[in-house]
Amino acid sequence: MVQVENIKKSFGALQVLKGISLSVSKGEVISIVGASGAGKTTLLEIMGTLSLPDSGALRLDGVDVFSLSRRELAKLRNQKLGFVFQFHHLLPEFTALENVCIPAFIAGASRRKTEERAKELLSYLNLEHRMTHKPAEMSGGEQQRVAIARALINRPAVILADEPSGNLDSRNKQELHALLFKLRAEMGQTIVVVTHDEELADMCDRKIVMSDGQIVENGEWRMENLQL
Repeated sequence: MVQVENIKKSFGALQVLKGISLSVSKGEVISIVGASGAGKTTLLEIMGTLSLPDSGALRLDGVDVFSLSRRELAKLRNQKLGFVFQFHHLLPEFTALENVCIPAFIAGASRRKTEERAKELLSYLNLEHRMTHKPAEMSGGEQQRVAIARALINRPAVILADEPSGNLDSRNKQELHALLFKLRAEMGQTIVVVTHDEELADMCDRKIVMSDGQIVENGEWRMENLQL
């Protein structure tokens, strides 16, 4: 599903990624861990086409990503990738339902079908009572579930999550961890998670350990965990 080949990235004289190669299979849930400054978030941003590498290749669902035009790349990002961040990034002036709908509206989907799917996703995530609420009226855990619904609205091939439970209390954190694996089991999602949470990292099919811009440990994919 995702193929990263010899990705290098520098910021000025600082080389952040030093030739990263990584494959993620369809339906796999992987974690990327390491100390701050190891290059985890930079790698995730490149995998999400939010940043371009200095060299290397990225294939997403068979597509050579860096051969695309800017318009084609934006379309692929909108339709093939879902993003979940630590701080939600919900638009404060919009309701939960409106926030979830935005990526589909950008893709040109019809309002009726988009709102139907958004309502289905919010109900699936036990947020049917929050559809008309704005972010300030919701708890941190509820806001993060809205962000997950938003990530799912266009039926992406891959969800990329950067510290998704880093801003949650212990109860909401455990609920979010369980939800990620429920999404894989019931929707077949492929998920890449950057995290400092060892509990979440160890739950994943595979744990990728980074240090100083390189992968120093790449655990085996435990096939028995795949339940599609």
